[in-house]
Amino acid sequence: MQFQAIDHPLVRHKLTLLRDEGTQPKDFRDLLLEISMLLGYAATQGLPLRSTSVQTPVGPAEGQLLAGRQPVIVPVLRAGLGMAEGLLRILPAAAVGHIGLARDPQTHQPVEYYRKLPADIRERHAIVVDPMLATGGSAAAAISIVKGAGACGVTLLCLVAAPEGVRVVDEQHPDVPIFGAALDEGLNDHAYIVPGLGDAGDRLYGTL
Repeated sequence: MQFQAIDHPLVRHKLTLLRDEGTQPKDFRDLLLEISMLLGYAATQGLPLRSTSVQTPVGPAEGQLLAGRQPVIVPVLRAGLGMAEGLLRILPAAAVGHIGLARDPQTHQPVEYYRKLPADIRERHAIVVDPMLATGGSAAAAISIVKGAGACGVTLLCLVAAPEGVRVVDEQHPDVPIFGAALDEGLNDHAYIVPGLGDAGDRLYGTL
């Protein structure tokens, strides 16, 4: 599988607090922002660089800067918004797109209801963010949308994933790497990740 779990003490610590049902929305938002920064560090390690030189207070120094346009961060509404803010802390010059998907009650397939992507997406790498990779349907659909728009590469960043969802994304988009904090046991009868952390959107915005 293309899934890469970011195994770091700070990630483990913050994920445990996020899983705790007693964590309140404000703390949940803060923790999700913080852990997204840590995950984003790993997910962006393949970004291209260009060489440059700068003048320090004591002399010239050779260095490197990100090459070309910075990535476009694409949260899947609405829970993905909580992760997008963390990525913007480490990529302040990134563009931000939005994709809205809802599940059709008859077919159980994702249906697009909103899309706003930058006009120059063909010059950017897209980082699709969605905290919960459960069935994989929404993530795979979002990836198809940004690919169709011409993104020059795609990475999927989640918080917690189920093996079922990872397989779906792998099958439909074998070229897309997936980064997350944990690969959990699987899905229950209601397609919730076990043990997971519940509905990330509801916990972010206090709509339980």
